[in-house]
Amino acid sequence: MQRSMEPLSAQGEQQLRKIIQAGTLSDLRSPNFSRYQGSVKEFYEGAGYKPAWSQNGKLTTQARELIQILDQAEQKGLDSKDYDGERWPERVKALESGGESEAERVNFDVALTVSGTRYISDLYFGAVNPKILHKDFDPERKQGDPGKFLREQVAGASNVKEALARVECPYPGYQRTLAALQKYIQMAKEEARDPLPAVQKPIEPGQTYSGMDKLVQRLKFLGDLAQSASVAAEANTYSGEVVEAVKRFQVRHGIEADGKLGAQTIMELNEPMSNRVKQLRLSLERWRWLPFKLPEPPIIVNIPEFKLRAIDAPGKPALAMSVVVGKAMDTETPVLEEDMEYIVFWPYWNVPPSILRGEMLPKIAKDPSYLSRNGYEVATLSGNVVTDGAVSNGVLSQLRAGKLMVRQKPGPKNALGLIKFIFPNDNNVYLHSTPAQALFGKARRDFSHGCIRVEDPKALAAWVLKNNTDWTKDRIENAFAAGKEEQVKLTKTIPVLVLYATALAEEDGRVFFLKDIYGHDKDLVKLASR
Repeated sequence: MQRSMEPLSAQGEQQLRKIIQAGTLSDLRSPNFSRYQGSVKEFYEGAGYKPAWSQNGKLTTQARELIQILDQAEQKGLDSKDYDGERWPERVKALESGGESEAERVNFDVALTVSGTRYISDLYFGAVNPKILHKDFDPERKQGDPGKFLREQVAGASNVKEALARVECPYPGYQRTLAALQKYIQMAKEEARDPLPAVQKPIEPGQTYSGMDKLVQRLKFLGDLAQSASVAAEANTYSGEVVEAVKRFQVRHGIEADGKLGAQTIMELNEPMSNRVKQLRLSLERWRWLPFKLPEPPIIVNIPEFKLRAIDAPGKPALAMSVVVGKAMDTETPVLEEDMEYIVFWPYWNVPPSILRGEMLPKIAKDPSYLSRNGYEVATLSGNVVTDGAVSNGVLSQLRAGKLMVRQKPGPKNALGLIKFIFPNDNNVYLHSTPAQALFGKARRDFSHGCIRVEDPKALAAWVLKNNTDWTKDRIENAFAAGKEEQVKLTKTIPVLVLYATALAEEDGRVFFLKDIYGHDKDLVKLASR
């Protein structure tokens, strides 16, 4: 509870009200605080328009703690400059020297309130509104007023750090990412930049490499090779433990783990730790966009990782599998949050108009039997079959005019495989199985037209149907073998989060850094710059 503070003079209170009404304070690094104007007003109204952070010319304990936290904002993946971090020592010195006027004390108080409000808002909501970058990502926004929280929970707190912890993302992955950030901030300080020499063609195990000494040191520094590992230096032979360490490194960086020292592997090995810190900061920002609570344990797809996880109630993955996502720069899978409502066994695939126009119509024009040979049929827009044989010129004309559609019949060769998982959305994106299993063996898996192909559809179906108690394992197996379309409504809808994070901290302590395949990290950096 906040202690009673000294009232301002009538002139001082008028100054305070004018600053709040103007929404600007020249003392701040970013003077315009109109975005937080309502929260700052809420803070001072609740305090009776009294100063909150000093008494008898001395800072409160809470003010000192808050200033220290603002100065250490980098530990949370934020920028202390956004909260005037470097300006506070001088301000505190001036305030406590006793030479400050009431007007200057008011400015100090408002500056700390605005900075604290900004910090709480960024820590709770994220510094960037995700809809600016991802128009389809619209989870239920968290509610709360940073100014009210600052007044009620921080200004009088016995422990400010513990009070602020209540606005942080509650998920274990966020906490692991925070821990990884501290580690990589320290590594960035300790790093000795000594790049590995480039290669003309990949170095294979057993071949010589002129940069072996540097490679060993780099792998030890990164933690992929044990510090105790003893590597023979003769002849610069690339072999043994070093090859295995490179494979571990490749796995952590989304590179095919073949143990070859190619251009991409060396480029990633040479990446400065400061850039890894930036990736972790961006991942923390994305964690903050998530709602604190979901109605049911979710399915989470991380696009750059090409992986799906089904989460159990305590927040741990109950199921994980590889996925194929949309092609970069062509048919990107959108970042979104929707609720899965039903699944369909043995589905038809309604060919999207863009694919029909761009890929299929030219083939049909050359070969009227193309559709029938590949298991497709022409139908009206309402779903009535027009033909599953050769396409006449008249039917082709109607297809070109968009009056008819093409769909692929259910079956093992269907592009959707034997099941699709539907979470209705404006992009018509869904999860589905696929007959093209070979693609799951590749390290980079952006090959689809936007939908998400799953590696183990039976396991996912069993997890999704866990609340449909009449759907036993045997019944699911029978549905996969039935040879006919069947739609199943879920007893409880399941949140589906399609996310984008290029830095991940796993439970086993490994930290993964992935390629920014869609350029979303680059865009987020621009948006986060004030």
